[in-house]
Amino acid sequence: MPPLSPSAKHPSAFADTHTVENVSRELQDYNLYREDRALQEAVGREGAAWANDSLTAFGQEVGRAEYLQLGFAANKYTPEFDTHDRFGNRVDLVSYHPAYHTLMNTAVRNGLHASPWSDPRSGAHAARAAHCYLHGQVEAGHGCPITMTFACIPSIRTTPGIAALWEPRITAREYDPRNVPDSLKNGVTIGMGMTEKQGGSDVRSNSTRAYPLGTRGSGEPYELVGHKFFLSAPMCDAFLVLAQTEAGPSCFLVPRWRPDGSKNPLQVLRLKKKLSNASNASSEIELRGALGWLLGEEGRGVRTIVEMVSLTRFDCMIGSAAGMRMAASQALHHCSIRQAFGRVLNEQPLMQNVLADLAIESEAALVTSMRMARALDSSADEREALFVRLGVAVGKYWICKRTPNHAYEAMECIGGSGVMEDSMMPRLYREAPINAIWEGSGNVQCLDVLRALQKSPKVVEVFLDELSQAHGADAALDREIQRLERDLTAPEDFEYRARDIVDRMARALQASLLLQHAPNGVAEAFCRSRLASEGQHHMGALPRGIDCAAIIERATPRA
Repeated sequence: MPPLSPSAKHPSAFADTHTVENVSRELQDYNLYREDRALQEAVGREGAAWANDSLTAFGQEVGRAEYLQLGFAANKYTPEFDTHDRFGNRVDLVSYHPAYHTLMNTAVRNGLHASPWSDPRSGAHAARAAHCYLHGQVEAGHGCPITMTFACIPSIRTTPGIAALWEPRITAREYDPRNVPDSLKNGVTIGMGMTEKQGGSDVRSNSTRAYPLGTRGSGEPYELVGHKFFLSAPMCDAFLVLAQTEAGPSCFLVPRWRPDGSKNPLQVLRLKKKLSNASNASSEIELRGALGWLLGEEGRGVRTIVEMVSLTRFDCMIGSAAGMRMAASQALHHCSIRQAFGRVLNEQPLMQNVLADLAIESEAALVTSMRMARALDSSADEREALFVRLGVAVGKYWICKRTPNHAYEAMECIGGSGVMEDSMMPRLYREAPINAIWEGSGNVQCLDVLRALQKSPKVVEVFLDELSQAHGADAALDREIQRLERDLTAPEDFEYRARDIVDRMARALQASLLLQHAPNGVAEAFCRSRLASEGQHHMGALPRGIDCAAIIERATPRA
């Protein structure tokens, strides 16, 4: 037998081929609120300073490593659907991973689904928005039923008898995921069904019909026959559904169970196969004589549900801003550790340009969303109500549309490891287009701006007045305000030019808010890159003279 070679005598020599060094680490076990200066400033500025303690505790809870892992699990183990139980009974049951239920329970327990209604105080919408902004950084899909439950209250309140029965359970801070009649629950969630195959955003072309069971009118029972091509979160306890009556499109509250405890024939056909938002089940349904109660007036269903739609669009802004913040946080964190060519990445000029640009875009989205939260808190004031009417459409259009490219650029900062599925970045990237498409795509938002201009010309005055709060602070903004004043008061071909005009409205609004509230370096960088330069550029094309290091330092979370 030949003698062993020296290496064969010591096989451990092959075990360690290299030392693992110059790699990043997970962004975890940090306080998402305390490590976000822009958010803390916005909370104080927009009237919710009283929520600081709650937000600090919440930011610590959701930043734990174990909690952040819930987002991965809820999206890896996606919802499963059964039409019938094993005995042949129709159940329409969607089963979720426990991680999803934990996320839902945390959201409901902290009032993300209803706090402005259950505790209507100054700054309530701003405080809720800040909580949603933090929780949305962990996982986006569960936010869909939370948003719909939050947004349904104004529509429910159009019919006092229905509100008396349902609102206490909608606003209760108790999450009950059991597949049982709502009468057995102390807390319920609400969904929404508007979209049909033939109509999409054109809900007036819906074909679903509603037939009165006796007396017609608000609060009375009807039976609905038809379909909905998209119905998200089908395990909600009831849904606001649009259907045609003799008077036109009308809004109905349709529960999953009838009052006698039998199953309402709102039947799920299948779950949708989506690009992202995987933790949240979206379904296609048929209404086969489903019982529902009329909310508001017959024929005024669009008007009844419009405020719910406005609030869901507001939450799209918050959700996209949250996605931007987490994407920027991941990139900033990575680049504060990783070295290349002998220097830490965030100290290298070209990377600084990109990171600062990501941080600026993220902060602009946040300040706009939180300003709209203050407007919602003050909507009893005519000026603020008009500002909401225009500002939500403008903000939803712009912030949600900017998110996909922002996510990609953040991923590129991280490089190859950012494309791996054990990183958060692929999920953030896939999630990024969702809010731009749901609740009215870009063109729908632009047409909504046009309708607002036509129906309420005073909104132009209010919007321009909002921009003018920063008059004189930046010459490029002053010039843009003058251009917008001309375009908004002479909208002959507005529909054709709508995207250009709404783009400029959004950038001007963000510039005005940053000039008023952000550090000078952030506001200057935004105005010089978004207003003064010709055309739009990729991230990382900030002009000379920007203090990128200060912007990066402000935005980088410390974990």
